[in-house]
Amino acid sequence: MRYALLPALALTLCAICVAPAGAAGRHIYPAPELAAADLAAGLQTAAAGHKRVLVDFGGDWCTDCQVLDLYLHDDANAALLAANYVLVHVNVGRMLERNLDIAEKLEIPLKKGVPALAVLEPDGRIVYSQKSGEFEAMRHMESAAVTGFLTQWRPR
Repeated sequence: MRYALLPALALTLCAICVAPAGAAGRHIYPAPELAAADLAAGLQTAAAGHKRVLVDFGGDWCTDCQVLDLYLHDDANAALLAANYVLVHVNVGRMLERNLDIAEKLEIPLKKGVPALAVLEPDGRIVYSQKSGEFEAMRHMESAAVTGFLTQWRPR
């Protein structure tokens, strides 16, 4: 009986080793049906603030999406994000079946995995569109990768 808890303990330890603290169970992505309105509002806010829109495709179920959001808001990146971008989260559903029209319009191949990012000008023009699942393994990356991305694609 005392060995019955070993599988659960092993799974817990694996989860701790794979993702940064605080990554699990956070609600980041709004309901999928809000994506179009959220994106439109983000573009308006970006225009008013002379910023770009950072569109993050993913879901609350996705550990790598959770890690990306933690990195976007950590001490190294929060000010860079706030000064240069309006962040819009687009919920793609559990099976990557929601908001496919938005992903297609922004040239995001969801089949490559999430999180997937696009950077837009306030008028909606695509500045950057992730094509190769660059951030799909975010849990194995460092916050500095996000810093480099935010720096590279910020407005001039």
